[in-house]
Amino acid sequence: MSIEFARSERSTLGIEWELALVDRHTGDLVGAAPEVLAGTDLTGDDGAERITSELLTNTVEIVTGVNRTVADGIADLERTIERVRRTTDPMGLELVCAGTHPFARWQDQQVTDKERYVTLLDRTGVWGRQLLIWGVHMHVGLDDPAKALPVLDALLVYYPHLQALSASSPFLFGESSGYASSRAMLFQQLPTAGLPPELASWQQYESIVDDLTKVGVIDHWDEIRWDVRPSARWGTVETRVCDGLPTVFEVAALTALVQCLVDDFSGRLDVGETLPTMQPWFVRENKWRAARYGMDAAVIVDRNGEQRQVEDEIRQLVARLEPVAERLGCAAELQDVLTIVEVGPSYQRQGLAAAKAGGDLRAVVTSLIREMRAGRPLG
Repeated sequence: MSIEFARSERSTLGIEWELALVDRHTGDLVGAAPEVLAGTDLTGDDGAERITSELLTNTVEIVTGVNRTVADGIADLERTIERVRRTTDPMGLELVCAGTHPFARWQDQQVTDKERYVTLLDRTGVWGRQLLIWGVHMHVGLDDPAKALPVLDALLVYYPHLQALSASSPFLFGESSGYASSRAMLFQQLPTAGLPPELASWQQYESIVDDLTKVGVIDHWDEIRWDVRPSARWGTVETRVCDGLPTVFEVAALTALVQCLVDDFSGRLDVGETLPTMQPWFVRENKWRAARYGMDAAVIVDRNGEQRQVEDEIRQLVARLEPVAERLGCAAELQDVLTIVEVGPSYQRQGLAAAKAGGDLRAVVTSLIREMRAGRPLG
């Protein structure tokens, strides 16, 4: 099977933000996506779709067009959210985002009436039904198809940085999970999800897609849901590591970090450098550590097994990428990564909200509603 990787302009970006629909008063999930989509203009000024359905009817996904800067991408998201709120506000619904809902039951959720979703759940059974999760995906353009796999491998070195900063799923089905990111553990249950395998060549990737299609695991390459994957149709590398982010502030900061990393890798490849990589077993361990401990994780930083605190690593990474951010026009958004470090990622803020309410998880949803409305963390 031949898969052509489209050429796109270097470091252009697109963002996909999955948002949950909750009752304004109870905080519980509401399966109203079909009505919301039916009552909302789904296209942007360019005629491209900006709002789509997802696996469950309690979710809508907001997507951007192709943007050059993070600021333009965020403005694109905000215009669409404003449009959605014209429909949801009169319905008594609020938009929230986190890796998991603190107390909703998976048994109560309805599946979107699309063949691909029905097939997925028929295959995965109860494990697929439990995927009550939300995330943010960032696409960054590559100007040369040969860069796709080296950039993918290099991004995996920084997996725990992205996971720790975005972790927002400490509660699961009404209980504390003990994890900063329960979503990371849940999502990898799917047979084509989780960490990508080591890929030595594009031909090997095509062979994997061919094999999985032949035996009926997938119908199309986009059904491979790796945490980081090449997106051949758009000519991008797609990062799917991040838990659902509660605010546009955090979406902007994490998008800037991803854009700067990919652009840095792209430039280093242009001058003949070999990008950093890490053994798959180290990458797997880093994923677990960041999901379990969040900002308190000690992570493996190189092939020799050296370990450092992820918070220290993030501060050093932001400093190193400052010249890249200046060139890309996202210097302010990159610095906002450090604000997330200071106020605490969402999993920490949710824990504080629950503690202040004596363990009442409805207060966590209230805090998520307030942050979504405010557009920034309120820690």
